[in-house]
Amino acid sequence: MGVKSVITLEDLPQSLDITSLEASTDGVMDSVYFLNDERVLKIFENATVASVEEELKLLILCETLPIAKSLGEVLSICGKPALIYRRCHGKSLKSAEINEVREIGTFLRSFHTLTATRQSANEPLFERSRLERMIEESNVEIFDTLLKKIDLRLRNDGIIHGDLFLDNALFKGGSLSCVIDFTQACNGDFLFDLAVTDLSWCDNGEKTEALLESYGATITLEAFRPYREYAMLFYSVNRYLNGGNYQELLERLL
Repeated sequence: MGVKSVITLEDLPQSLDITSLEASTDGVMDSVYFLNDERVLKIFENATVASVEEELKLLILCETLPIAKSLGEVLSICGKPALIYRRCHGKSLKSAEINEVREIGTFLRSFHTLTATRQSANEPLFERSRLERMIEESNVEIFDTLLKKIDLRLRNDGIIHGDLFLDNALFKGGSLSCVIDFTQACNGDFLFDLAVTDLSWCDNGEKTEALLESYGATITLEAFRPYREYAMLFYSVNRYLNGGNYQELLERLL
């Protein structure tokens, strides 16, 4: 946890008029700094300029929603692409109550309404063919066995968030204030996006039903199960390959 690209005020364009630079300890994949306590600088450690430009386009498209608001164009900091956002206030949840689940479901529905049929230039990250390659790379037999049991054909509905776990949403005063981290946004299946959200936000059937209802989904819990299983498997494999804690998700599949 913490920044990977260590910078000082001298590394920032003078035109930004930054007098205070504070490193965040919350960053996992990228480096995050608070600027003058009112703006946030994110240095993308592994993303291309083109993919960051895609995120910027998406943020502009969805600017009416409670999301991180980008300020300006893509910058180059330490030779890496970077964006500056207006700082979002609030805190992420450790666990979600029913009303908070409903809020995130309503947000996701609004997000998908704006991104439906839109095409992102980013690589589709969640397709079955890519998951098959990830499983082959992992060389873990149980992953392959579980995938073969999941009968699911994913659609291309539009642009999805793909990573809407609890830590990517902030709440203030009991209400959703901001959704952040659209780094993995790409084309995909809206129900898969909903299932990823379910993994983190819903620890019982009542909450899953509340998520589906607030989203406006007409799918039954039984029909939704393959999406949940696919999401659990995808992030189990993803965490395994990246040295994360994958056992909890895997145990829910077994």
